[in-house]
Amino acid sequence: MSVPFNKVVLAGREFDYIRQSIDDSIAGNGRFTQLCQASLEQRFAPARVLLTTSCTTALEMSALLTSIGPGDEVIMPSFTFTSTANAFVLRGAVPVFVDIRPDTQNIDEALIEAAITPRTRAICVVHYAGVACEMDATLDIASRHGLAVIEDAAQAIGSTYRGKALGTFGNLAALSFHETKNIVAGEGGALIINDLALAERAEIIWEKGTNRVAFKRGMVDKYTWVDIGSSFLPSDITAAFLYSQLESMDAIIADRRRIWDRYQAGLARLEASGQLQRPVIPPHCEGNGHIYYILLENLDARRHWAKELAAAGVDAFMHYVPLHSSPAGRRLGRTAGPMPVTDATSDRLLRLPLFPGLTDAQVDHVVDALDTIARRT
Repeated sequence: MSVPFNKVVLAGREFDYIRQSIDDSIAGNGRFTQLCQASLEQRFAPARVLLTTSCTTALEMSALLTSIGPGDEVIMPSFTFTSTANAFVLRGAVPVFVDIRPDTQNIDEALIEAAITPRTRAICVVHYAGVACEMDATLDIASRHGLAVIEDAAQAIGSTYRGKALGTFGNLAALSFHETKNIVAGEGGALIINDLALAERAEIIWEKGTNRVAFKRGMVDKYTWVDIGSSFLPSDITAAFLYSQLESMDAIIADRRRIWDRYQAGLARLEASGQLQRPVIPPHCEGNGHIYYILLENLDARRHWAKELAAAGVDAFMHYVPLHSSPAGRRLGRTAGPMPVTDATSDRLLRLPLFPGLTDAQVDHVVDALDTIARRT
């Protein structure tokens, strides 16, 4: 049996909506863009939501909206994708890398305060694998030091912290609809604006620095260049595909949770025997089934298990090379203290196949393959 790592699954009406978009207008901020934004605003109320070309550009908008500039510092985990840092480096800021927790692989909130300097302007948390960072502690630190909080919620749509949706805690948050995420559009993202005082400027930045959104609402008789900005909005074709996915979001996430739960139950014995560690979701958090990973003993073990899984027809992959140890990270960032958990996690973590429609038989094949490897090791 062959089990791919990821597979894009259609919700059902993608092609129908794309045809409607072509008949209407494929330019940005069209009918399906408005439908997607309205759907997301219902889920993240009372936030304002703007679709973007990617989570990367949503983060770049966050940097602009928080007026991050040269010499400013932004605290973030090192165990994340490059976009988390690039968004702020592009404004001349310095990413300050903090170690992660050994249970959730999220930023260690106990280390944030020690990383703050007079140059710190924001904390950017990353909800790894769709599991929440400790937002109560993070928001408390940010409040006491007058810092903005930005959620890199690329992996976190549909997840909650103490019953509240991730993406609703920071001043701003960014979502991803890349083909590897829970809700997909090939490429695409969204900016969630929880600080509504930023909403008007966000629309201007989103529309290339113009007040075109106000013009379309009939609030001004012509639109013109009023601020910095760029072309952050996606084609309405992208939004048409996305809207079908959003209509089925609850079912998609429920299916991913089913798969996650089956892995978690199936691998309990291997964890009990010390062969691997399973992921942890704290009791006050609800995940979205985005990633199922295992932690192995060390780098050599991870390579061995990945090779054996491949021989069994199972695609499994490592994840991030830590930013603090990357060439650009060493040149452009600053490391706030030792990073033992980040370094160990990068060496030990192996992601297993997970996508909507993955069958029980396929999950069981992966679990059986892991059992076989454990017996041989």
